[in-house]
Amino acid sequence: MNTEMNDKMILIREPEEPAPAGQTLFDVIGGEARVRELVDRFYDLMDLDTDLADLRAAHGPSLDQAREKLFWFLCGWMGGPDYYIRRFGHPRLRARHLPFSIGTTERDQWVVCMGRAMQQVGVEPALADKLLASFYNTADWMRNRQE
Repeated sequence: MNTEMNDKMILIREPEEPAPAGQTLFDVIGGEARVRELVDRFYDLMDLDTDLADLRAAHGPSLDQAREKLFWFLCGWMGGPDYYIRRFGHPRLRARHLPFSIGTTERDQWVVCMGRAMQQVGVEPALADKLLASFYNTADWMRNRQE
């Protein structure tokens, strides 16, 4: 995901390479059911893989709220229903993540976890690579802890 500053607000743009004409990224990835599958696998892996312990610890005791918010956000970001915006308004991703301590470890574990989730749910490798590049840029922007 690409971000840019505009009047002190972060704007979120679609991935740099658009979906085929007439299709959104949401369509290409497989719609709502596929986004749900991806998000569920992402959070399941966070609970299962010990090398993601720092990322898991940053989420508190329950992943339920984070699971729903990421699903809502990704649906809209990929060109599907704007569930997140309807509930909360503009994503303001960095501002909403400031209460959480995010450093390079959490950034890297988030990207690794999403990469594993995409692979395990069968996201086409070229699409997964493009998405991971966008996710890395956003995850890097979220860092708020000096190391």
